[in-house]
Amino acid sequence: MTTPIIIALDFSKGSQAWDLAERLDPRRYRLKIGKELFTAAGPDLVRGLALHDFEIFLDLKFHDIPNTVAGACQAAARLGVWMVNVHASGGRAMMQAAREAVAHLPQRPLITAVTVLTSLGAADLAETGIKRKPAEQVRHLASLAQECGMDGVVCSAREAADLRKTLGAEFKLVTPGIRLPGSQPDDQQRTMTPAEALAAGADYLVVGRPVTAAADPLVALQNLENNIKSRKERK
Repeated sequence: MTTPIIIALDFSKGSQAWDLAERLDPRRYRLKIGKELFTAAGPDLVRGLALHDFEIFLDLKFHDIPNTVAGACQAAARLGVWMVNVHASGGRAMMQAAREAVAHLPQRPLITAVTVLTSLGAADLAETGIKRKPAEQVRHLASLAQECGMDGVVCSAREAADLRKTLGAEFKLVTPGIRLPGSQPDDQQRTMTPAEALAAGADYLVVGRPVTAAADPLVALQNLENNIKSRKERK
């Protein structure tokens, strides 16, 4: 049974990613490949992991003119990825172009839109000219993403409850910044535990360094799943 955990392969080399992937059951865990690893190892790593039956979230956060993003989403789909994302701040035309680029495919990837990075707070947004608080900006961009036909958004788990109430049960919420109680937040500002995030309405939990930097990644994963299990037992 697949868990809601998506393991972010926060590595600088493809060999490191394979070392961890070979210890994981693709029927249970999904994997995320971001900019650093993709730049280092390229599309061959994505294809290879997909051929080993892993569902891959290609986290490249496309943000460009509509035609360029449409082509990038088609290229991602050809790699066999399960999910790809764009920046909601790229606007309506860009998101609609991304959706239309893969709409005809028999097994199209989910397209999610990044709202506000979990490393950003109110002061960071203000420096870029955005006067809304992070939660308000997330709500604004998530609503726009839904209007544009995105399958869901990437957001902090702290905004998940509000978005679930506002956008309905079918809209996917992908939440990075997941940490166990007492863990270091690293460069994340808006974090939650796995149990808290799921209770708030998250569909998928993106976990990177708490797993990839752990002395034993499998033990770290078990601790995360125990936290999820504790929520189910309290119900």
